[in-house]
Amino acid sequence: MMVVAYQGEPGSNSATAAHALYPESSGLACRSFEQALEAVTLGTAEVAVIPVDNSAAGRVADVHHLLPESGLFIVAEYFLAIRFDLMAVPGTTLDQVECVRSHVHALGQCRKVLREGGWRTLVSDDTAGAAREVAELGDPRHAALAPPAAAPLYGLDVLRPAVEDDPDNTTRFVVLSRDAALSPSTGEPTMTSLFFCVRNIPSALYKALGGFASGGVNLTKIESYQMGAGLNPSRFYVEIEGHPDEPRVALALQELGFFSSEVRILGVYPAHTHRTNSGHRRVE
Repeated sequence: MMVVAYQGEPGSNSATAAHALYPESSGLACRSFEQALEAVTLGTAEVAVIPVDNSAAGRVADVHHLLPESGLFIVAEYFLAIRFDLMAVPGTTLDQVECVRSHVHALGQCRKVLREGGWRTLVSDDTAGAAREVAELGDPRHAALAPPAAAPLYGLDVLRPAVEDDPDNTTRFVVLSRDAALSPSTGEPTMTSLFFCVRNIPSALYKALGGFASGGVNLTKIESYQMGAGLNPSRFYVEIEGHPDEPRVALALQELGFFSSEVRILGVYPAHTHRTNSGHRRVE
């Protein structure tokens, strides 16, 4: 059976995304993103499903630092609609709740219900982990904000469903593999993820990206970060619409390479229907 690594505990959003992508697989829960990526590198898992950004909270910290160094390749993407339920041990009523546990991002994405309840909060390492903690405590004063899948998994009752502030809250995941899936261009919507480091010259970034502008290549994401201390040139993680075999993309990449000290393709993969079908704002 195929093994899919993810960060978090069973019942988490990452576990849900992994199951949606590979329903016949066996999930490998990992404590950290590094551990999930290492599982693929060592061959313990075939792929890892990792969140990269959220529509409400922005980019997932550390992931963009880890991707270029992992030696793995992005082979697919997936958009998951994020839902949080308020859950507690069976028989609990809302007026018994005094403290709500969850991951810091989930607490930040459910501010309205927390404000209405007037509950104090406690940060957990993981949303599903918060549900497990509440089940282990067995105390009706403690509740958890967790994905819907966590309630039946840990034997909890849902006190209030769908309490996220934004009904369009969505997280984008990428699938990482040891092997690059660089299939030829078919004309279908395609995404290319890449990493580059600009040369230490004036206006290097402006010049490096000029080929994308002149060629009409759309950049859907650009993230900058520093590696190490001092005045080292910035590194950039970029995602574009298009395939490297397309002439306009190939020319843009050529110009990028001229003004960069390093360019590395991290993945070429089909664009998810969430991008291409405007009639579907949420993807389950």
